[in-house]
Amino acid sequence: MSVILSTITVQAHIKEIGVIKKIDHIGIVVNDIEEALKVYQQALGLSLAKVQERPDQAVAIAFLPTGESEIELVQPVTSDSGVAKFLQKRGEGIHHICLEVDDIEKTLADLREKGLQLIDEIPRTGPEGERFAFIHPKSSHGVLIELYEYPKSATAHK
Repeated sequence: MSVILSTITVQAHIKEIGVIKKIDHIGIVVNDIEEALKVYQQALGLSLAKVQERPDQAVAIAFLPTGESEIELVQPVTSDSGVAKFLQKRGEGIHHICLEVDDIEKTLADLREKGLQLIDEIPRTGPEGERFAFIHPKSSHGVLIELYEYPKSATAHK
């Protein structure tokens, strides 16, 4: 009986908050995507799905699928963007970890209620209809966490 009640309690809690489905991608900031691709494509054998310019974030992103997730190589295209400042301060390396969620609004509300500092109080919308928001690294032990929600109408994206 207690196992059934515990399962019901967990299911009720999951419905209250946005569910984290998986690690969607890991963002790696680089000085030069073409140079970085020599390692990720040639040495590691990953395939390049596409390179996308994101003027809204002043970056170019190379998408490299890896099973159920992706590696994103992120190159700043201006010297004054947030990513450019990160690169100048910390150098190349892991920039963020992105978690896919069922309901970004519920997830943000839950995190806000739990006292986490959010960079984005309201989700932004990407070029393919995905909604995303960032959790400040001060609230997540030095790790910039991005939350992603794909459009409900989208079929399995990966």
